[in-house]
Amino acid sequence: MATISEQIAAFIYDADYDTLSADALDMAKLCFLDWLGSVYAGKGSRPAVAILLVAKSLGGNPEATLISDGSQSSAYMAALVNSAASHVVEMDDLHKGSILHPAAPVIPAALAMAEREGASGQEFLTAVVVGYEVAIRAGEAMGPSHYHFWHTTGTCGTFGAAAAAGKILGLSKPELAMALGTAGTQAAGLWEFLVDGAMSKQLHPAKAAADGLLSALLAEQGFTAASRIFEGEKGFCQAMAKECDRDRLVKRLGTEPLRILSTSFKVHAACYHIHSAIDAVLEIRRKHGLRPADVESVRIALYPAALDLLEKVAPHDPYAAKFNIPFCVATALVYGQVGLSAFTADRLEDSKIQEAMQRISLVRDSELGKVYPERWPAMAEVTTRAGQKYAARIDFARGDPKNPMTREELEAKFHNLATPALDETQRRKTIDACLNLDRAENLASFFADLA
Repeated sequence: MATISEQIAAFIYDADYDTLSADALDMAKLCFLDWLGSVYAGKGSRPAVAILLVAKSLGGNPEATLISDGSQSSAYMAALVNSAASHVVEMDDLHKGSILHPAAPVIPAALAMAEREGASGQEFLTAVVVGYEVAIRAGEAMGPSHYHFWHTTGTCGTFGAAAAAGKILGLSKPELAMALGTAGTQAAGLWEFLVDGAMSKQLHPAKAAADGLLSALLAEQGFTAASRIFEGEKGFCQAMAKECDRDRLVKRLGTEPLRILSTSFKVHAACYHIHSAIDAVLEIRRKHGLRPADVESVRIALYPAALDLLEKVAPHDPYAAKFNIPFCVATALVYGQVGLSAFTADRLEDSKIQEAMQRISLVRDSELGKVYPERWPAMAEVTTRAGQKYAARIDFARGDPKNPMTREELEAKFHNLATPALDETQRRKTIDACLNLDRAENLASFFADLA
């Protein structure tokens, strides 16, 4: 019987642009545009700049673009640098069932390899769809017990990056299986950094993207790896999850709808575990015309996994504040939006937000936990100083496939994210290039053409 790696390798090898659904390919274009916006928004941040400077100091053959400064380096360094920049502002996409940000590891690996190999836009889009499928299925298989300790984007994302890079390289089925084995032995990323608000979160997808690409390049050279990386007694699943459903890796693999179509786009510049709570407070605020001064208390009920991860995170700097539930909820209550401007040093000292945070309480709701991770629900109850109570429950945050953003809203999001880096003409040209990727003949010149 074929190993899990062999079955996944066969799917990667057989995937073809002409047989993938138009919906999946169109979604890949939107995911690329959305990811690119996050790169432009995050490229000047401290962690992104640090990784860029290290990459430039190490050097590399000019194979692919470091988007942060437009220079060229090796495909490995491009995947590393571009992924890190895309995961800073917390606006990159997310897949709920796998608890994973697929764009951050998959797209930079696919893009760097596409530039290196001179792949077409169609080949790139195919690789993105394939990479999403593999990464997401790995995350679904590993589940919440894995996520409790491991940052799934950094671990399972490595498999998706290897799949995407290997597809563009044109690896054989046996080579693809070896690439998956090498990806699995490198997969890493622990959550402990959140307590300190440290920069590790950017390194996790960066390493996943770069190491996935490395796995594909090694496989091309005949480098061997564990053939049973998923099901082996000392393999990925056994070592890194208390409960693993390996069937989810291969069940109905290759059939529609593909996993990329169940990816969510982010409206708020905060951890996605807080989005439903933000939306619930915004709904109450809009529906009842509440002002912060009207509010006596706010009660937020969340599924246990959200509090397990975020309850101890203190908003001691703007980045850590993205993972602090009271800060994000207070921002929604006071300002009516939780965008990039919400996370600044001045906002941390904002007396209106600090006062509102004192009126917010968090509740661990085991009933909400029963639908996680397929849903990431929240309930908000606001009590006014006049004694009125208003409540709202959100199961699907704005941007979820069941509560989607329009294409126009996604384009507006890109304009907002990319404005500091690109003028309006450049932004419009970039949107057009992303939405017409299927017509691109050679991605080696993608950024040069935009310039």
